[in-house]
Amino acid sequence: MSEAADEADAAPTVVVREARPADADAVAAFTRDTWGERHEDYIPRVFPGWAASDDPDRGTFVATLPPDAADVGDLDGRDAGDTHVTGDGDGAADAGDPEAVVGCIQGALLSEWEAWGQGIRVDPAARGHGVGTALSEAVLDWARGRGATVCRNMVFSWNVMGLGQSRAVGFDPATEFRFAEPAPDPDAIDRDAAGLDRLPDPDPNAAWAFWSDSAARDRLRGLALDPDESWACSRLTRDELATAAAEDRLLAVADADALAGFAVRTRVTEREVDGEPTRTAVYGVAAWRDVDAAGALYDAIAADAAAADADRARVLIPETVEHVSDTGANRVPVAAEPDFVMCADLTGGDG
Repeated sequence: MSEAADEADAAPTVVVREARPADADAVAAFTRDTWGERHEDYIPRVFPGWAASDDPDRGTFVATLPPDAADVGDLDGRDAGDTHVTGDGDGAADAGDPEAVVGCIQGALLSEWEAWGQGIRVDPAARGHGVGTALSEAVLDWARGRGATVCRNMVFSWNVMGLGQSRAVGFDPATEFRFAEPAPDPDAIDRDAAGLDRLPDPDPNAAWAFWSDSAARDRLRGLALDPDESWACSRLTRDELATAAAEDRLLAVADADALAGFAVRTRVTEREVDGEPTRTAVYGVAAWRDVDAAGALYDAIAADAAAADADRARVLIPETVEHVSDTGANRVPVAAEPDFVMCADLTGGDG
């Protein structure tokens, strides 16, 4: 047998198991500095809740290795054994023996046929062992088992390693978007809007007809932020627009002839930013007819966000020259970089 074959035989096997609350400290140890100076990782904050949940529509998993397979010696600020937990027999170790938790991921079922993969992280000390592949395959299997025909995920456009990993396990490019960031302004609705008015009681069927024929829908492949799962994308439906209208979350602008644009407020979140509690109004999608309609719609969004007592607003828009330039022409800031959505077909056919 060759030396390479001996090394392959000796390589430790990654074992993926369901997450437990006892894994939280280990996961926090390798996710505290995931993105460096770019921004804070949300995983240490949400993982304890993920691991403790018994929601059948969500599955949270960790990857495990024997404790000596993940060496933190070359990683600044890490202590030996910071990812070690006591095994229960379902991971890399026998019950009662130590194992290293070296990765995490969660799957969420968004509808009868749509699943979402999120929060995949791999301990830098364990890279090269196929941890990312094992985690991704576990979530895809979980999604198939619940009847999903597609599984999507979101990857930062600058995360080349994450994009490559997604492609390697069967995710294909789906769409890309950017967040526009209009400032909440209670006086915005009173601005001159080029003959366009905000509708006091938008018709969700008219919004659906507008969406169905819009360039935004085509470029986004029908996706918008999911109404229930934060930062996940699912197919926007007529029923969701009807619900948004009934809950005063559907915004629309029109001229004398027809609807010219609409947006959906998906949620208002509150979390600490730079030590201060910050409320953010999140709009799951926006679509408009032209640059003037974009301006009127952004004014409506700014006023709506102010009415929701939000400090900030974020609006999902397609990553196209038209949509980004229309936004810029109305002096609305946009995020510096887009986000990519990937899609894995779970049926064996086209995604």
